[in-house]
This record gives sequence, structure tokens and C-alpha cells, in this order.
Amino acid sequence: MTTAIVVGVSTGAMKPVLDKLSILMGGEFSKMKNVRKDVQFLSDELTSMKDLLENLALVDELDPQTKRWRDKVRDMSYDIENIIDDFRRKFVEKNEKEGLAKKTVRFLKTFRARYQIAGQIEGIKKLVLETSDRRNRYKFNTPPPNDVAIDPRVAILQQDADSFVGLKVPTDELVDWLNDKEMHLKVVSIVGFGGLGKTTLANEIYRQPDGGFECRAFVPVTQKHNIPKLIRSLLSELGSDACSYDCELNVLLNKLKEHLQKKRYLIVIDDLWEKLPWDVIKGAFPDNGLGSRVITTTRIHDVAKACCSHPRDYILEMKPLSDEDSRRLFFHRIFNSEEACPCQLRDISTEILKKCDGMPLAIIIVSGMLASECLDQQDWEHIRNSLGSGTNFTLKGMRKILDLSYKNLPPHLKTCLLYLGMYPEDFKIQRHHLELQWIAEGFISKENGQDVEKVARSYFNELVNRSLIQPIRFDNCGLVMHCKVHDMMRDLILCKCAEENFLTIIDEPEAITKPDNKVRRLSLHLHDDEVNGTELWVNISLSQVRTFMIFGDRDGMPPLSLFKFLRVLHIDLTGSYVFDLTGLSNMHQLRYLAVDDEWGAMKVGMKVELPTQIRGLLHLETLDVRHSIHHPFDIVHLPCLMFLNVDWRLAQTPYGIGNMKSLRYVKQFDLINNSPDNIESLGELASLRFLSVRGYLPDRIRMDALCSSLGKMCISLEYLGLYIEGCMDALMDLSPPPRRLERLWMGDRVEYYFIWQLDSWPAEMGECSCFFKIPGWSAEADKCCFFSRVPNWMGELCNLKELEINVFKPDVGILAELPALTFLRIYIIKGLTEFFVIHAREFPVLKRLELRLSTTSYLAFQAGAMPKLQWLGLQFSSLGWHQCMRGPGGIQHLSALEDFFAVIETGSATRYEKTCAEFALKSAIKLHPNHPRLHINSSLLGGFKLVLSPSDDSGGAAAPLNRSPDGV
Repeated sequence: MTTAIVVGVSTGAMKPVLDKLSILMGGEFSKMKNVRKDVQFLSDELTSMKDLLENLALVDELDPQTKRWRDKVRDMSYDIENIIDDFRRKFVEKNEKEGLAKKTVRFLKTFRARYQIAGQIEGIKKLVLETSDRRNRYKFNTPPPNDVAIDPRVAILQQDADSFVGLKVPTDELVDWLNDKEMHLKVVSIVGFGGLGKTTLANEIYRQPDGGFECRAFVPVTQKHNIPKLIRSLLSELGSDACSYDCELNVLLNKLKEHLQKKRYLIVIDDLWEKLPWDVIKGAFPDNGLGSRVITTTRIHDVAKACCSHPRDYILEMKPLSDEDSRRLFFHRIFNSEEACPCQLRDISTEILKKCDGMPLAIIIVSGMLASECLDQQDWEHIRNSLGSGTNFTLKGMRKILDLSYKNLPPHLKTCLLYLGMYPEDFKIQRHHLELQWIAEGFISKENGQDVEKVARSYFNELVNRSLIQPIRFDNCGLVMHCKVHDMMRDLILCKCAEENFLTIIDEPEAITKPDNKVRRLSLHLHDDEVNGTELWVNISLSQVRTFMIFGDRDGMPPLSLFKFLRVLHIDLTGSYVFDLTGLSNMHQLRYLAVDDEWGAMKVGMKVELPTQIRGLLHLETLDVRHSIHHPFDIVHLPCLMFLNVDWRLAQTPYGIGNMKSLRYVKQFDLINNSPDNIESLGELASLRFLSVRGYLPDRIRMDALCSSLGKMCISLEYLGLYIEGCMDALMDLSPPPRRLERLWMGDRVEYYFIWQLDSWPAEMGECSCFFKIPGWSAEADKCCFFSRVPNWMGELCNLKELEINVFKPDVGILAELPALTFLRIYIIKGLTEFFVIHAREFPVLKRLELRLSTTSYLAFQAGAMPKLQWLGLQFSSLGWHQCMRGPGGIQHLSALEDFFAVIETGSATRYEKTCAEFALKSAIKLHPNHPRLHINSSLLGGFKLVLSPSDDSGGAAAPLNRSPDGV
């Protein structure tokens, strides 16, 4: 992809500076003759400097003198942009209606300020001249230079168990160890060099559905460990109640031990760097005689020995891949098979693999790099030669491979990759937040009418395709939702960031020193007793900081008044308190504001106080503050806002949301706290792509207004979420429907997560968190969002990929011909008294189906139905079951089925009824020739009531005994 460099690690802010100078040359500067000449000179000189910076970015190694000149020019570009932005804010963007007296005062201020800006421009001119003269004086020359979608091969690897290359033997060995008859607590430690696949192996064991473990947890340990945070993560993963953040360590340990005391548990502690964390937490793992297991991973043999101190414990040492497995991993990533490799590349491939020395991470990185290149023999030879001699299984060799993968990136991807260094180690990064941050930073070009979101998505996908970042959570369509960075790649990123002065990390008190260069992007990762708020900012000037992120404790948060040119503010804190952000109204360059709960802060009651007015934030694009005490009353006057997520229930929203023409995302829009006119004005948002609405039994006037607004969104809306209690038949006659809609979700429910993980993830993907998810709908039909029947307009949604719908009757034929529908979750509210049949050729591309219904005995699949269905999930009640009742019919006709999950709601059912229901399911799945994996779980959800037919007075499931529908 040919990409214009905007803000980047190689050129700094040079491109936006030139664009802004060009605009101002025809604006305010045209009234100031002397300044205009200086600006023209600056524009010409800076253009030459920008071209040279772009050429220098293509050079692997620069001499110190050239490097110092490059850094000076790059840093100067940020200062120039700050001055221009300040000028534009004071004079260009102000357009108030004022009386004569105010105009006179304004004129005097403007006259004086223009001389000030002229002085600043003159100062910049001198700086530019001096920098240019230095280059000419020393005569250094530039050495000669040496919409992307997710690669479908990556998606294939997500589903292919064989992609766990070289792990079958150790996996089988550890599974046997987990499932032996030893009832005492046992610990295994997986030890080996970084990049050998320790985490991948541990995660594969962790995701095994068998074993009878009542609770599980998988938690990583960072190099700079935080033991209280580690224990809180364990408690959260295990489903324990949240602890306050001022709990003493011994209280947390006791709570963990108490929670595990009577359970059979499986716990993975990933990436231990020293003995201390294990010495502290091991006492919280009770040997309760129930066959519990603990797995640790580490690079250090002494740590592994410390974890496995008992004779019954076990140390597994990871080995490099064999030649055969290395070839299999390498060729599968690039060509899908070794046979598909062109003849002219086979010998080069062998040499490249020899240099990778059986290291899975090295093979993945190199193959990801080659998969993104054309199949040109010279390119492959260049990469082979750049690897030098074999890695010899050393850290230095591994870093050489990672460094090569970085140097092989185009400049825009280097910038985006380095930005990931802002996040803490092992942090689960939300893809959408990351993309919005890239946009706010100016990394994404807006030239030629490009859609910045799509460009940002293609950048992200390219980094995934090159295996430089690790996807860890996917949605139902295979889109990456969360990612993280391998610790070895993160080390490289931070090293490059330090070399380029791209960003600054403070992750320990010792790092708080006066920096050598101006800090432009700053990320703070400190916790509790590490933070001294009064001393923290003595040595660091924040006036030039463009980006600030904080993770951990609020005491490290500096006063907002210290920032002048801040563009990105991302806050992810722990604790329960009111967080004051009222100073935001003066941050005129702010593009992005998010207060996130990735570390769980919101669960314990943190609230955010925003200013009452923010209309001065003319450049704000993202406002994501879900837990604010109130939202500003002038929120509708933000002209650039794209992403909006606030708590709409806090106050009546002022009229005028229809004026926010840039809005693309509106989350949790509340129908009750918005007037019918405001609801209808949503239809005026021509750019809106994502809309979720909520409401508690809204009146008919508001529902009609919603129907009207949705009818106007037919050309833009891609996602619609309806979280409204009650019948939605007011939308039955929606016309025209939003035909671009790709995802439609409805319901008012809680998601119940179970410990099974479904798909087989490839070795390079690391820890994955795609858990089996069955919706726990409201117990009573009128408490959820539902239609009496499937609306006819849904049959016109030709782009619809995902649908969750609650309907009274099982008349889903309207949906059966949808050409793009791959995911369907449906709740049949009325109790079944006749067969619910999926006919041949219906749902031609559906891959995943989740059904909640009164009984599975009336469910049937004809031959040829759902030919691509891979995953089937059923949720039903076992009340009333007996041994003559049958399971779902025709499962054997689902030719592509791989996994069959069932949640049996027991409620007040007897053990006999539950056993009969389980037996019926097992009997049905035995008929399938491919023997899909069967997973059954019982749920004690109370009050499971479906609306039953008047003819059924059994109090439970009305089910056929031995009848079958035609064709099953």
C-alpha cells in the first residue's frame, strides 16, 4: 500500500506543519507582509528537510553526527506545530459575536499578539537556518536507501489444531499428568528460552475441556511484578468477589486460599522471572486432596526448581523444533503447505530455517515478514543475508531477527508499532482504542478522501499479518478485538523508542529523572506505594507532551493545568473514588479522551467528574467516559467528535445531537432521557455507523421516533444494538431498513462465561481468551427485548453477518436466505409444542448457531441444512425430561459441525431429569459421522420460565416421544 507519511517516527510532525503553513499562507499570515515572506521561506526549507528525513529513514545505520541533526529537525517540527496551533486557536478559530467595545479590546489584543507571533516565527526561522547551515557546514550526505485485510492464512491457523506445531508430544504428556489419579496438589513448571512456545503450550493445556476442574485461572506475571495485582487478577479470573484496592496483602492471600479451599482448581502462572512472587503466593494454593493442579512457566531454571520443590512435581524443559516441524510451521504460514513453495525459493527457505535454529518465535516472525512480501527471489535472498549467521539459540540472535522484522517495515507501520510501547507489559490492548489513538496522533492520512478508520484497520491487520503483534481475542467474524505484544518484541520496541525519542515510559520510581530530550509522549505505569504525587513531576516538563497515558494509581496523575498541547489522554486507574477531570475545558488541542476499566477499576466504583462545558474542545474526536458523574450540557457542539460513549442516563441530553455530523459511534443512547425530537434527529447523522440504544419500557412516541430515525440511516449504519425492555413491534414496519447493517444485536441480558475455550489457536497467538459464551436472558419474557415474530424487513439485510434476536415464535424462515449471515443467536420465547425444523439449503453460510428454547426435542435439522455450521450451542431446561424423550434430530446432517455445546438449566429439575436430558444429547451426537466435540454444562439459573402453550400443562418441557419431522 502506498501511504503518505503524516505524523511519524521518521519525520516527526513535519508533514502537518507544512500543510498548516500552506493553509495559513492564504489566511491570517497574508495580512502580515514580513511574516508572510518568512513563512514562505520556512515552507521551502522545511520541505527539503522533510524529504531528507524520509530518505534517512531508509538507512539502517546513521553516523552520530547525522543522527543528531535528524533528531534536532524532528524535534523542531513538533515545536513549530505547537506554535501554529496556538496561533490558530487565538485568531483563526475564534468567531464570537461581539459588541463595539469588545471588538476594540479584541483588536488591541490581536495587534499585540500578532507581533508576538511574528517574533516567534522569526525565532523559528533562525533555528531552521542554523540547522540547515549545520548540515551544509559538515557536508554529510544521505547514504543510498536499501486496505489490507487480515491474512486468510492467519484465520485458518486460528481453527487448525495442527498449527500447534511440535507441541503434540508435550501436550499429551501434560494432559496425562493433569488427569492422573493423584489427588494431592501437583505443580509443573515449563522452562525454556524466550520464544520457544512456553505460553502457547500452557495455554493449550489450560483450554482442554476435560479434567473436571471446578475453577480455572490464567494470569501473566510482568518483569516488574506487582504481587497484590497478581492476586487480584487470580481472584477475578476465578470468579471471586472484588476486593477493595486498599486490602493488605495477607487479606488478599487469605481470600484466595478460602476461595480455593473446597474446589478442584487449575491455575496457570505465566512467565515468572524470579522466585519471590511464587514464594509469596504458593501458600494460597491449598492441597485440599481434590486433585488440583498448578502450571508455571519461566525462562529461569532456578525459578522452575523453586516452583517444583515436591517430588511429585514435574519440570518440563522446552526444546527447539525439529527440522520437520520447523519446515511445517514456516511453509504453512506462507504458502499453506510446503508443496506450494516455488522451486526457486526452496533452497533459500532451507537456509533461512537453518538460521532460525528451531525457534518458533523466530520462524513465525520471519515467515510473517516473507508472507507480506512478493515472491521475488532477490527479496528472499536479502532477508536471508540480513539474518547473518545462525542464531545459535541466543538472545542476541533472536533480537537480530526481531530487529530485521522492524527494519523491513514501511515508515507508517514503524510508527504504529512503536506506539504499542505506551502500554504496560502483557496488557490486553483494545484494537478499537488503539486505532482511535493512531488517528488522534495524526498517524493516519486524511488525504484523497481516505476513510481514516479503514486505513487504521488496515495498518493494524498488516501488523497482525506480519506476526508483530499477537491477537488474543476475536469476535464471531474473525475480527481481532484485543491484542498484546510478546515481551521480546516489546523490549525491541522500547529500545527503538529510546533511540528515536518517540515516547517515554516511567515504570519505576528510579526512572523519574530529568530527561535529555523533550518528552512528547509519556506513559506512566506505577502502583500504590511507588507513587509520590508531589515529587513526581518536578523533573519532567509536561508543557510539550502531546500524549499522556496512565495505568495504575491515581496519585501519579499530574494536574491537567501542566499540559498545554495534549492531544491524547488515556486513563486506566485502579481504586474507588471520584476522579476530577474538570480542567479538560482548557485543553484546546485534545483529540482523544478515554477513561477505561481494563484493569477493573470501574468494578469497584470509580467515578469521573467532567467539566460542565467542553465546547472549546473543537478538535475532540473520541470521548469515552462511561462512568462520569454527569456529561457536559454542550456536548452537542463538538464538530469533530466521531466516537461518543457516555452515561446517557445521567441527565436530559440537550437538543441538537443531529448537528454532530462527524459522529460515527454512539453507545448506550438512552431513549428515556432524550426527547422524541432528539431521538428522531439521530437520523440526521449521515456518518453514523454504530448505534446502541437502551431504555426501560419507552413510550410509543419515542419508539416511533426511533423507527423514523433508523429509516433515515439506511445508507450508513453497520451496527445496531437494541437493549430495550419489552416488545419491539413498533419497529415491525421499519422502512427502508438499514441495508448496510452487518451486525444486529438485541436483548437485555447478562452474558455467562464458561471456562471452555473453543478454537485451536496457533502457536504465535499466545494466550487467547475466546470463551464459550451463552446468553443468560431475562427470566420473564416482558423483561427482555423481543419481537412477536421476525420482521419482514430483516430479510432485506443482505450484508448482515451477525444477528442476536429474541422472538416469541420460531418463524425464522425470513432469515434462512440471508447470504452473509455467519452468526445467529436466537431465543425462542414461546414453549415449543410442534417441530422447529431447519430445512435443506437454509442458512447457507452460517458457521455458529446459539439457540435458547424450551426443549431440544422439537428441534430438527434436515439433510443439507446449514452446510457450513461448525459450532452449535443449545440452552434449555431439563425440567420434565424423562427417558423416552429424544434430543435434537438430524444433527448428523450438519456436515461441517466440529463443536456441540449445551447448557442445561436445572432449576428445580431432579437429578433424574438432568440425567435424561444429558443422555438424549449424547445419543444424538453419536449419530454424527465426524464425532464432534461434545461439551455439556449444568446451570443453576433460577426462574427459567418460557411462555408455554395453553395446551401444555406439564409445568415443564412439552416434548414428542418417538415422532420425527419429515426428512430427519
